[in-house]
Amino acid sequence: MSLCEFQTFLWIMSGVALIVFIALYFVKAGYGMFRTASWGISIPNKVAWVLMEAPVFFVMAWLWAESGVGFALPQFFFLLLFELHYLQRSFVFPLLMKGRSRMPVAIMAMGIVFNVLNGVMQAGGLFWFPSEAYAEGTAYLLRPHAIAGLLLFIIGMGINWHSDHVIRHLRKPGDTRHYLPAKGMYRYVTSGNYFGELVEWTGFAVLTASPAAWVFVWWTAANLVPRANAIHQRYCEEFGKEAVGHRKRIIPYIY
Repeated sequence: MSLCEFQTFLWIMSGVALIVFIALYFVKAGYGMFRTASWGISIPNKVAWVLMEAPVFFVMAWLWAESGVGFALPQFFFLLLFELHYLQRSFVFPLLMKGRSRMPVAIMAMGIVFNVLNGVMQAGGLFWFPSEAYAEGTAYLLRPHAIAGLLLFIIGMGINWHSDHVIRHLRKPGDTRHYLPAKGMYRYVTSGNYFGELVEWTGFAVLTASPAAWVFVWWTAANLVPRANAIHQRYCEEFGKEAVGHRKRIIPYIY
């Protein structure tokens, strides 16, 4: 793939994200609380999450190995951060899931396709067509924007992991009722986990200064912002607007 072809790829991915963003305000992706029989065959959530998220973990590692970048900084550090997220998301997060929820195979398949493409996109931006600034090596990581981006990444990851913890512990064993999460970031938004993930990948984009990473931020927003809106509406219907209170959807005090 040439640089021109890669840039075209980024534009196409950005355009598809726009379509997804608009579509998800009209069609609720059928997983989690929005799963219905109309989405077809489903499999256990734990299995689906591993199959859906693991591809990007392996694609990223494979393309890094093929690129010849090796352990050169800062790219190897970027790889470690990216793989840390997907190690947790692919192999730890599913094991921590409670209950017997299921995911439609159609949703899982779409997730696999995106994750493979995103692995190609991020590897391209970091290893195959990297910023000239990466030639600074370790010194790059001391740039103000790199430090700020790393802090955002860590904070976002922490919010994401803690928010998932809050959701997992809403119910006691055997309890099937629904509850409105109210701890941590859920005091400010109804989708605290999504806010954390959006902050995390924004931090990664600031840190790497990679156009591909910014396209991933756009994809993250295109997928999560409409879903956060749907979740907010569901909570208002189920628990009442008074119970939801001042909480926003995904970005505290804004949306």
